[in-house]
Amino acid sequence: MTPAELSAVMEATWPPARAERQGPWTLRDGKGGGKRVSAATAEGDWNEADIDAAEAAMAASGGDVLFCLREGDAALDRALERRGYRVVDPVVAYEAPVGALASPGLSPMAAFVHWPPLAICREIWAEAGIGPARWAVMDRAKGAKCAILARTNDRPTGAAFVSIHGTTAMLHALEVRPAARRQGSAHNILRAAANWALSNGAERLCVVVTVTNAPARALYASLGMEVVGHYHYRQK
Repeated sequence: MTPAELSAVMEATWPPARAERQGPWTLRDGKGGGKRVSAATAEGDWNEADIDAAEAAMAASGGDVLFCLREGDAALDRALERRGYRVVDPVVAYEAPVGALASPGLSPMAAFVHWPPLAICREIWAEAGIGPARWAVMDRAKGAKCAILARTNDRPTGAAFVSIHGTTAMLHALEVRPAARRQGSAHNILRAAANWALSNGAERLCVVVTVTNAPARALYASLGMEVVGHYHYRQK
């Protein structure tokens, strides 16, 4: 997956409330839906005056002054560092063919897909800080989408959101209740996501995770998912 393809999938499956092109930038209003939907990205050649303009526009909108730095943005990264911006939340993207992750024998008692999200999914998300503003992002996604509820010993233990853009299914908002971690819920959610993606014509499943989330990264690697991209944010 190229950096441009990753950006397109992220934008479509976790969309901002509003995005507009201003000079060499795409400026986003996420309405509280997270960093990526609220960050500015460079779409063309820029200069120092353009950075000034982006800062002013973001400040005037009342949101954070926040830039997303993708692969190929090294010069902008250095320019923002000189201006005192700090690195926030480095992210790594993983991907695998859905056929390699799918598990036709997965019991719906372990994980099942549905839409719209059940109240218990919203409860699990809310416990992890994923509230109404991020549920609104899920509602905005235009492609095929689903929520997934995981259960262990017949108790609800985890939730996730999946949406498809082109031939890529992107998994977002994967959360497992702390007391149920390391008992297979996340594994079952990924398998259910792959099953659903395969049945809806997707060819690959992608997920992004912060670099510091070692348990999640270990799980994705154990399932044969490969690193296909990186990005991070800079914020004053």
